[in-house]
Amino acid sequence: MTDWLSFCRDAVADLEEVLRGLPTRAEREPVLRLGEGGDDTTAIDAAAEDAVVRRLEALGVDLTLVSEELGVRAFGNGGGPTVVVDPIDGSVNAKRGIPFFSLSVAVADGPTMDDVFFGYVYDFGAREEWVAERGRGAFLDGAALHGPGPKDTIEILSLEGTTTEAITAAVPTLRDVARRLRVMGSLALSLCHLAAGRVDAVCCLKPARSIDIAAAQLLVRERGYAIELFEDPPFGRAPLDLGQRSRVVAAGTDALCTQVAAALR
Repeated sequence: MTDWLSFCRDAVADLEEVLRGLPTRAEREPVLRLGEGGDDTTAIDAAAEDAVVRRLEALGVDLTLVSEELGVRAFGNGGGPTVVVDPIDGSVNAKRGIPFFSLSVAVADGPTMDDVFFGYVYDFGAREEWVAERGRGAFLDGAALHGPGPKDTIEILSLEGTTTEAITAAVPTLRDVARRLRVMGSLALSLCHLAAGRVDAVCCLKPARSIDIAAAQLLVRERGYAIELFEDPPFGRAPLDLGQRSRVVAAGTDALCTQVAAALR
């Protein structure tokens, strides 16, 4: 049986080597091609994904990869677990040297969000390791997440998918919903921060894909908090693929999710 936590830690070590080998924007930013996810594949994206793929190949097991750049790929005979990978979530930050980006890995025993049984997010800036196991809880650096969660009202709302145009359209509708906004640049990490009660809600202003949220959503749900693809519910049935599904909102309660979604509609 694959030890997915050890796999992810080995992948982190590989990606640290990649980052050292591409130390500045000049090396990280060049566009190489168009990725299967629809975004430009830059040098840092390609090098990071290559490192994770080599780790997967070394496992020597049957699995199906869903990844930002490669799309869907069978390893071995295919089938097996579905492994959803975003080697660099927050790639704009990574390219520009802003220390807020992550490795995101989810492992599922079926084709939907409900089937994810292991989630891993590593923050290369803060050096924090976020882990969730279905039915066993959510953890930060090996310690179970507990203590104060998101507030009953939204003091801090983290926005992702944030072009200037998207923020300009959204902010007026959110004035009566949240007291403060944060724009950090990694959806996976923002969802982890919700799981830890550092922020009170998270919303992505563009349609989210499984690679963006599959790992971190398990931390949110293992804490008992709410998350929804409010334009294409229910969340649990969302497929683990590269199709853009819906904007996503997460908060401490279903009612707060509904409040944010209503404002954005």
